Order: sequence, then structure tokens, then C-alpha cells
Amino acid sequence: MKIKWIPTALLLLLIFLVSCTPNETAPSEISLPENIPAYVQPSDFEAIDWDKKAMKFGEAGIIGNENKSGVIGVDAPSLTTQKWMWHVWGIEQNLDTKLTVVGVHKDLQIVHPILTDGWTIGLSGPVNGADAHAPSHVKILQPGQWAILLYVNEQLFDVLIYDINE
Repeated sequence: MKIKWIPTALLLLLIFLVSCTPNETAPSEISLPENIPAYVQPSDFEAIDWDKKAMKFGEAGIIGNENKSGVIGVDAPSLTTQKWMWHVWGIEQNLDTKLTVVGVHKDLQIVHPILTDGWTIGLSGPVNGADAHAPSHVKILQPGQWAILLYVNEQLFDVLIYDINE
């Protein structure tokens, strides 16, 4: 039996090259913007549960994670600037309590400030049953699924998953 070395070698080379090609469907690594607060870590994004969607709860129409955090205004999502009111439960609110809001787009892996005035705002006192709240203007860059990471006083507090399609 005569072996055809050239076609066999070419076939093996082709198999090797295909197996060494990077997987195009693998998620890209998230890069953080230069001006993002130092306490926001890449590992915070790795722990996002994209299946844990924010839900509507309470009489005020808050959408979020019940008894943790939520937003009034997100039920009319838009790619134009709009007003949202953030609510958090389970914190001791004082005059220096800060809320940092970081958004990441699931498919594009874009990390971006959601607040129009930067990354962080101050929290005010109780409202709608929450321990603290803050009104703000927000801007969503692209339609799609967004994870909103909330940090209270520089500590990751909660993650809200919203579909923004308009």
C-alpha cells in the first residue's frame, strides 16, 4: 500500500491550523475606561449573572432587585437622556453616602458611565420604602442588554440587568 505523503501532510497541517485558530465566539475581555474609579475591578464584571433580570416590585413601579436596589424611570428605556431615580435598601444612610453607577453592554463589552454627570452621585434619605435614593439623568449608549453595577461608598453593592432597546 502506497501512502501519499503530500496530501496527508497538507491535511494534517490544515487540521493543526484550524485547531489553533482563536475561537471567534469567545467573549472579549472587558477593558475599563481610564477615568473609572479605582475600586471598580475587572473581577466585578466576571461575576455578572445575565439571567437575573431586574423585576418590577412595590407600588411605586420600581424595577430592580427587591429589597436591594431598583430604579423608577427605567420602564421607559430610551437611548436619549432621561431621568431615573435610584433606590437602595440595607444601608445606613448618612450625608457622605455615595452611589457609583457603572454600565456594561453584554454583547459589545463596553463599560461606560450611565450617569450624565460622571460615575458617582450622593444619596439622599429614605423614599418609597428604600433606605436611600438619588435622582439623576442617565444616557444609554447602545441598545441591548446592560448590567448596571451599583457601588455604595466604593463597595460593589448590587447588579441590575436591564434590556434597553429603544
